[in-house]
Amino acid sequence: MSIPTPDRPTACLALADGTLFYGHGFGAAGETVAELCFNTAMTGYQEIMTDPSYAGQVVTFTFPHIGNVGVTPQDDEAAEPVAAGMIVKWMPTTPSNWRAAQDLDAWLISRGRIAMGGVDTRRLTRAIRQAGAPHVALAHNPDGNFDTQALVAKARGFAGLEGMDLAKTVTCAQSYRWNEMRWAWPDGFAPQTQAKHKVVAVDYGAKRNILRCLASAGCDVTVLPASATFDDVMAHNPDGVFLSNGPGDPAATGVYAVPMIKDVLAKTNLPVFGICLGHQMLALALGAQTIKMNHGHHGANHPVKDHDTGKVEITSMNHGFAVDAQTLPDGVIETHTSLFDGSNCGIRMDGRPVWSVQHHPEASPGPQDSYYLFERFAAAMAEQAA
Repeated sequence: MSIPTPDRPTACLALADGTLFYGHGFGAAGETVAELCFNTAMTGYQEIMTDPSYAGQVVTFTFPHIGNVGVTPQDDEAAEPVAAGMIVKWMPTTPSNWRAAQDLDAWLISRGRIAMGGVDTRRLTRAIRQAGAPHVALAHNPDGNFDTQALVAKARGFAGLEGMDLAKTVTCAQSYRWNEMRWAWPDGFAPQTQAKHKVVAVDYGAKRNILRCLASAGCDVTVLPASATFDDVMAHNPDGVFLSNGPGDPAATGVYAVPMIKDVLAKTNLPVFGICLGHQMLALALGAQTIKMNHGHHGANHPVKDHDTGKVEITSMNHGFAVDAQTLPDGVIETHTSLFDGSNCGIRMDGRPVWSVQHHPEASPGPQDSYYLFERFAAAMAEQAA
């Protein structure tokens, strides 16, 4: 059923610069402090909220119809929502989809996530673009009473994502096997029973559908925690190493993640494939540097040019840090760039089966233009085995 719209604001978003936005709260009551970003995708709000790459962030959705298809457990990218909260223009309506198992409001309540509707998301998005991703405090109080000075103070007290290692908060606690493949009609998520390649996937915050894409490409996947050492990886005798997506400052995660990658590159000739934070980890291991972006890239409609083929792919993005292409060392080639701002979106080692991309090629949510990267990874492992 539809969520009733109260007569007075029951939610408040306080920015660190003192700007206040009022709206109508739904989901859980309470407060949260985080960085604020905006996402331009027209679909996939559930996948976005459960994407571990959104740890430490409140997501503003620029598309107004959020919640209209409800939620289903099949669309979770992690066991629980990871994003701190959500901001939308219109309050969610009654779900209208045959797959819906629950409405968005009830789902957020059951998982302790705060949301606010009735906001001018265009104005809020412009503020983010102009001043950079702000630190915010989001409060939902059904009584409509807010200590705005305290909320602004909490927003100003947020440490920010720079220097923050969030991969350790979302990675798996212990290793596990993954064999579920991509969803296909009519059987849904079928198991991989004819895997040809043993892959170790290092979990910096891996989305389930990325692991499914690996399985669908013929991989027998073993997932290891972000803190995995070179010996941990090699104990599984892999044919290839995958570096997953994830949240936070890559330089902070790199303190413990980069030494393992350097050892893999120095001591083996294994194919290595990285996505998102994994892309940044690989770049750091190769000697490049990363930088904090003004407002990041978040959406399912980002054009990226592949310099090897000249093609433009429409991609899904979710990152607030980027590899600084000017710091790429000799022997490391820039393969992809964003056509929005020219930022780096891919690298590869010259003469080695080692590469990575900044975007999410697994289409959850988003386009499937870049799925070939998983098949390229499988082909590299097959060639190494030949």
